[in-house]
Amino acid sequence: MRPSIAIFLAGLLAAGAVPAHAQTASALGTAPPAHTTTHKPPAKKPPPKHPGAKKTPVVAPKHGAAPRHPVHPKTPVAAAPKAEAAKPAAKPAAKPVAKLPPKPTIPPDQGQVTGLHIPRYASLKTDDINMRSGPGARYPVLWTYKRRELPVKIEREFDVWRLVEDMDGVKGWVNGATLTGRRTFVITGTDPRTVHADASDDSEAVAVLKPGVVGRIKSCDANAGWCQVTAAGYRGWLPRTAFWGADPGEVVAP
Repeated sequence: MRPSIAIFLAGLLAAGAVPAHAQTASALGTAPPAHTTTHKPPAKKPPPKHPGAKKTPVVAPKHGAAPRHPVHPKTPVAAAPKAEAAKPAAKPAAKPVAKLPPKPTIPPDQGQVTGLHIPRYASLKTDDINMRSGPGARYPVLWTYKRRELPVKIEREFDVWRLVEDMDGVKGWVNGATLTGRRTFVITGTDPRTVHADASDDSEAVAVLKPGVVGRIKSCDANAGWCQVTAAGYRGWLPRTAFWGADPGEVVAP
């Protein structure tokens, strides 16, 4: 290197005008370029596309799914003419229904179950009969009767149950199986009543019955004031007003 150049470079270094790598470059005897530039390698150019060539994207089918196929245009098919709806067959003429005779209406004075006259008298069959508040065993017991052959009056019927009334006007339901059609009577009032040999107060006295005595009615004539009865082994006649168990004027057949 020439002495003048070395002196010039030394001055520049002292002034800080020359970059650090310029000294190294001068030491190597190669002049550095005026500025440092980092060059990137040129990007690879994509291969030239052929004119008119297009890539069709391929969609991979999902796992387990069948690959799709291009849909081909379908040739339209003319719809077949609709068949004419079949007409419903004519219904056969309905056969005339025979009219049933009207159901007979049960009169109010006739039992709905037995058809017997309502009200009517009956008597208790045993010594232990329950009177209930309704026609069924689930209804509570109102009274328990301990008098066999005590007369009662049947006022209604429902299935096997009968609505009855006793001599004191008490009403309730008893099972029809506990009743009998035997006609009986019970002495009412507070005074004893005399059984006569004939239907007359002037006839001979046969027996004296106290209130509450129960006996059987043998017969009563229509509109007659006396009935033939038996009680405690005695037989005679009692006025209708002396007992409870028959309506005024009622006929009781022997």
